[in-house]
Amino acid sequence: MPEFRRISTGVKGLDEMVSGGFPFPSVALVAGGAGTGKTTFSMSFLTEGARNGEQGLFFTTLSEPTQWMLRYSSQFDFIDKDYFGNEIKYQDIGLILQKQSQEELLDFIDDKIAEVMPQRVVIDPITVVGNFFEEDYRTFLFELVNLLKNWQAVSLLTGEVSPEESYPAEITYAVDSVILLSMIEEEGSRRKYLEVLKMRGTDHTTGRQPISITSSEGIVVLKSRF
Repeated sequence: MPEFRRISTGVKGLDEMVSGGFPFPSVALVAGGAGTGKTTFSMSFLTEGARNGEQGLFFTTLSEPTQWMLRYSSQFDFIDKDYFGNEIKYQDIGLILQKQSQEELLDFIDDKIAEVMPQRVVIDPITVVGNFFEEDYRTFLFELVNLLKNWQAVSLLTGEVSPEESYPAEITYAVDSVILLSMIEEEGSRRKYLEVLKMRGTDHTTGRQPISITSSEGIVVLKSRF
């Protein structure tokens, strides 16, 4: 069987855990609770692509103005703000999500990808869609993942999880990769972890791996420092 083409995850130490990076093309889910690093992961992923001459497209579902994303990214030294609007295109789909049908939203995403022709796509967060489509949410996710798989890109979806769940079950069955980010209280302090739950066609490291998040490097799998 021929080897998959792969592209770097952009997270230091993660490529070594997943045979060199994400299979290209594919769809991945990065899931975790608040503050675990999902958006930082997404920005690392897009920034790595921009450095390598790959076009990125960032969809946000939370109606967050572009200037707020730039303000957020300015705290990280590894993000070159000049990428925004150029190597990384930014698209707010919050208003479309609130006012349009799921078919219209899917068409908009498809048309925007056709316009930009990215190699890396992020939708952050995807779980917010469930508040709008409710009983049709699972159908929407299935159609979205199939749409994304038709493009020559790696698409990264982020998902919020509540304290009582490990991952958003509605979407994990459809994506090719699932990466979990967690924050666990141990001995009076909170420590962050990354776990590769699945990655199709990949012999990957299993189990939770400790991570840190710094302004200079973003997310780092700690064992990669040794």
